[in-house]
Amino acid sequence: MGEWVIEPATVESLPDILQIEEACVSSPWTRKMLEAELSGNRFARFLLAKRMTPGGAGLSSIIGYLCFWVIFEEVRLMNLVVIESMRHKGIAKALVSQALEAGAGQAGMRALLEVRASNHAAQGLYHSLGFRDVTTRPAYYTNPLEDAVLMELDPIVSESARMTEALGHDGGRITPL
Repeated sequence: MGEWVIEPATVESLPDILQIEEACVSSPWTRKMLEAELSGNRFARFLLAKRMTPGGAGLSSIIGYLCFWVIFEEVRLMNLVVIESMRHKGIAKALVSQALEAGAGQAGMRALLEVRASNHAAQGLYHSLGFRDVTTRPAYYTNPLEDAVLMELDPIVSESARMTEALGHDGGRITPL
């Protein structure tokens, strides 16, 4: 990670989350909606990505966040935002991976999300994590009006398990002759 860290959000994070939401999303969640998720929804969890200050002495601004729900055996990825200047650095993947790990730790078995049909970068990220396209939801989004692609990861597989699978069932170890 180097220049950023991921940590749980608190209600005190609300102004920063709202600022990122308004700057980066065409139909942003309102202050009231975010507050309800942060403090009133027992299923909701938030993770923040924070930029490290020069020299690593402390944290500065929030550069991304993920809101997800853990409802019984299901993890729902609700809203993922990374500021434009910090995209393509692995932040979104790290946020999603941590959410999946947290969900699995709370008995989550599968994960679901909707993504704009035109957001090929996000779809590529989710595919790289093992999600598959399930169906299209017509006219799901507004501003602009657009279809959503429903994606699913079933079962939830941890990043380490995916790496082991990619290397082979022996974990990529060299077998002596």
